[in-house]
Amino acid sequence: MAKRTGPTNPYLKQLVESLKKKHLEMKAPIWKDIAEKLSKSTRQRVEVNLSDIERNVSDGETIIVPGVVLSSGNLTKKVNIVAWKFSKVAEQKIKNSNGKVMPIEDLMKENPKGSNVKIIS
Repeated sequence: MAKRTGPTNPYLKQLVESLKKKHLEMKAPIWKDIAEKLSKSTRQRVEVNLSDIERNVSDGETIIVPGVVLSSGNLTKKVNIVAWKFSKVAEQKIKNSNGKVMPIEDLMKENPKGSNVKIIS
């Protein structure tokens, strides 16, 4: 059996470390939860389609996806979506619905406590 090493992507490794540090600084459990989900193997990492977001989110909410946002489905609500990665088509659909696309690092700077953010996984 292979030894688990965690993410091999240097950008993802740095992000996980930053999330853990932010959790310790701010005592905000949301960052620890996101770090744990991003530390999983590629096959277990979260992939969310726009149709899932459309069904589970209200207009004007800010959500965080600890993984990848994919373009299947349509988005009609104005939603701020924070994620590790976005497909190009998903990013365009979000912008077309007047939503906002943001990387996790930007949300950590803007909202260090992670308040009023819903996790979709």
